[in-house]
Amino acid sequence: MERRSDENDRIWDEALDLILRLQNDPANPVTLNTIGRWRRRSPAHEAVWTELCQLHDLSGRALAQRRDSAAPRPARLTRRSILAGSAAAAAAGVAALLAPPVLLHARADHLTGTAEVRAVTLPDGSTATLGPDSAIRLAFTGADRTVELLAGMGFFEVVPDRDRAFRVVADRLTATARGTAFEVSSDAGYLTVSVDHGQVDVNVGQHDGRPDERLGGSEWLTFDERSTTIAKGSKDPTRIAAWRNNLIFADRETIASLVARIARWRAGRIVIADPSFGGERVSGVYDLTHPLGALEAVVTPFGGRVRTLTPYLTVVSRF
Repeated sequence: MERRSDENDRIWDEALDLILRLQNDPANPVTLNTIGRWRRRSPAHEAVWTELCQLHDLSGRALAQRRDSAAPRPARLTRRSILAGSAAAAAAGVAALLAPPVLLHARADHLTGTAEVRAVTLPDGSTATLGPDSAIRLAFTGADRTVELLAGMGFFEVVPDRDRAFRVVADRLTATARGTAFEVSSDAGYLTVSVDHGQVDVNVGQHDGRPDERLGGSEWLTFDERSTTIAKGSKDPTRIAAWRNNLIFADRETIASLVARIARWRAGRIVIADPSFGGERVSGVYDLTHPLGALEAVVTPFGGRVRTLTPYLTVVSRF
């Protein structure tokens, strides 16, 4: 069974290379001949090719018809650009999201799968609602209550305790409360705290114990790990952690952070091929029950496209 799985992965990888070559130059006779010979190698090759074309909504004829010779030729979509986009995403801070599940299983006390939202009762009676592909690790003692957000997002409803602060740590950000409800999320290098009610002290990086920011009800803060800049604002509390109801309300959020969040509702990997595209900011309401439609709604206003290349890989690009 393992050998068949490895062979299938290899065939899919070869088919992906060929579909990219065909898209970049649909009339090239050498490419067409190579594809024909490859498809005839076995029924498995033909089946994978057929499925990939259906997923990608492409055929040699359709590609040739869609090509506009009078228009400037767009930038080429290549395996290198896809891999570069993936590497840039990891460098931007989504390593926890892309980490093999076995690593999160080893570190996490609670974690969720794709499109899974689950409420967890913590040792002190507080509640953590985890979004999809999210993980937390707990460190509760007689003097402290700490939750480490290893991946994804969580909404925390905190039981008041005068003697023990409640902390959520996400990479370089620490959110501290004593009795409140707030969300913490980590998406493509953007760490966000949003307060439903009460007060939350937020620290980022090195500090002297004093809060860098104190947030009240309806207020949010986003820390960009790359530029180390902070953005703040406010929003209706009903929009905080709306992912619990399969919705995202975005207010000038980056495409990169929105793509990372929406990706949690879809199996496989979603890669932004052009890293600079991810810095564009967008506002809107997005339905997470249809993640591909949500992705298209995010990127289309900026000339972006969403391509499903295999069941395991979706590429977002500006061309």
